[in-house]
Amino acid sequence: MKAFVHQGKELKYTDIAEQQVMKGKVKVQLKSAGLNHRDLNIPIRRGEHQEPLVLGSDGAGIVVEVGEGVTSVSAGDEVILNPGIGWFKNSEAPPQGFEILGMPDHGSFAEFITISSGQVERKPEYLNWDEAGVLALSALTGYRALFTKGGIQAGETVFIPGAGSGVATFLIQFAKAAGAKVIVTSRSEKKQNKAVEIGADKAIDTNSNWQDELAGEQIDLVIDSVGRATFNRSLDILKKGGKIVSFGATTEDEITINIRKFFYGQYQLFGSTMGSREELRELLQFMEKHQIHPIVGSVFDLKDTEAAFDYLEAAKQFGKIALRIS
Repeated sequence: MKAFVHQGKELKYTDIAEQQVMKGKVKVQLKSAGLNHRDLNIPIRRGEHQEPLVLGSDGAGIVVEVGEGVTSVSAGDEVILNPGIGWFKNSEAPPQGFEILGMPDHGSFAEFITISSGQVERKPEYLNWDEAGVLALSALTGYRALFTKGGIQAGETVFIPGAGSGVATFLIQFAKAAGAKVIVTSRSEKKQNKAVEIGADKAIDTNSNWQDELAGEQIDLVIDSVGRATFNRSLDILKKGGKIVSFGATTEDEITINIRKFFYGQYQLFGSTMGSREELRELLQFMEKHQIHPIVGSVFDLKDTEAAFDYLEAAKQFGKIALRIS
């Protein structure tokens, strides 16, 4: 089968063998997959990888074969992949042994994937293949950060630095569906306008003075994935006793904070990453109830995955990047 792999120091589109369908497994013919920043980082962090590793954590397709003992799905079912391996029940943190699809196991940038039957969920009927293929990792990350960790309530205000990422586009739509006010930032005026189009109440320039721009606003919750470049600026505009949820660090990992200012302000800081299968199922119900569609900003063919990588690395996208698999 055709796949996009990391092998040695290279990323390449090539042929690899299909995996056998063992007990408890299902084979899915993938129709689409979603690109995430994680896929960019794996080759950098792993360096050389001698055996070809199929990258990709998100995908959707049709079950074509089921292994012995599988009763939850049947051949012909349309499904999405759950990229979180080994995290079933909601908990304060992932359990020991939690992994994400696409390393160390083969991922979704391929014509077929063989995976545990517990790692697939029914595809929402109202979504097309491009939308379904990009859904799970970013949407689940945003859902847990906003609801499980952030505890957002109707009437509250959430502030999201960086409006163009896939997770941010889900956060905007989820928060609006929950009755919250949404304020975002972006350096790009085009992305600011697009954020407002999908539901943000206000979009400001990332490089502006946030305290001036947000004078009179009460920020109840900040959801940050940027890191050092925005963390202390976010703290400056957060209400006393407010929450910050961090789920990423697209700038430097390490930050310095004034701890006296932090404890006097009685701020609350939470870390978050991905989510459980239980939360994924809640998320799918929430999206269907509110008819929320993933924002697919760009689509590439699987054979052009390297170009999609370059596009993501250049931060040109608004929303998700889908890979079509024929």
